[in-house]
Amino acid sequence: MASLARILRLAVCAWAFLIILAAAAPASAQNSVNPTASSVKEQQLLQQLDRIQGRVSIPDQRSSVLEQPAGRDWREFRNVTLHWIGGIAILGMLVLLVAFYLIFGSVKLESGRSGRTIVRFNAFERFVHWMTATCFIILAISGLNITFGRPLLLPLIGLETFSEWSQWAKYAHNYLSFPFTIGVVLIFLMWIAGNIPNKVDIDWMRRGGGLVGHDHPPAYRFNAGQKTIYWIVVIGGGLVAATGYQLMFPFYLSGVEGMQLTQMVHSVVAVLFVAAMLAHIYIGTIGMEGAFEAMGTGTVDVNWAEEHHSLWLKEQNARAGVNDGRPQPATTAAE
Repeated sequence: MASLARILRLAVCAWAFLIILAAAAPASAQNSVNPTASSVKEQQLLQQLDRIQGRVSIPDQRSSVLEQPAGRDWREFRNVTLHWIGGIAILGMLVLLVAFYLIFGSVKLESGRSGRTIVRFNAFERFVHWMTATCFIILAISGLNITFGRPLLLPLIGLETFSEWSQWAKYAHNYLSFPFTIGVVLIFLMWIAGNIPNKVDIDWMRRGGGLVGHDHPPAYRFNAGQKTIYWIVVIGGGLVAATGYQLMFPFYLSGVEGMQLTQMVHSVVAVLFVAAMLAHIYIGTIGMEGAFEAMGTGTVDVNWAEEHHSLWLKEQNARAGVNDGRPQPATTAAE
């Protein structure tokens, strides 16, 4: 009998021990150590930090920054994203202009030349325009070299020639920024009165500006398209100038993060600015008969003024006291 009781006690103890093991097994599994689960990858670490910084004994504390992780995003933008933005904007605009010219051709002077001209831009206006335009072209070429020069020019002209060209392009880009900025300011002041949008511009845009077909909507001295270019020059030129000077004189207004943002704004606005000016150059040269003369000689044919800026021509006639619908040859002063 005692043996039977001992056996029962052993069985009960064994059963209880098995129950304890079964209950404890999940807990031990949950507490098991995975040697790689808690490992921190480098990118995860960098994402949690604004910068990795040490200590220096020299006055310039900016040199203590060992690594600024946001710079990796800036480098990706600089080396990849900007190339796509610039390529699509500039090459896309060129393709559109070529296609437009091949399909529709140049906007012709339908009524022919009258042989009589009217002053459209005076000597000072033309000087400011060409000074700003010349600086812009050099700034655009030298600026695009920073973005596209290494992948496009370097393989063609070699390292030594590319280095020499890039150095002179940098000098030109920096120093010509000053007359360009002066030109933008003067353009803003000279032509602000004639570039305020009005109801006539809505009708001009609705009718396509007369670029296609034989429709020539009325316009004052500057039509809606020219007003668009004006504000692109003023706003875009102002932005590239402001950000450009911050890049030329770094760290006076911001730290590394601010400089990176400044460079991004400068480069994006610049490539879009170049694309817009390609359209302006097209219309002012081969895109419209007689348009180049306005900034070339300062005068335009009366029939050209009648077709493209009829409201402005009427104002000029009224000021000159001309009643036959035509001004005196090359004597009517522009506003």
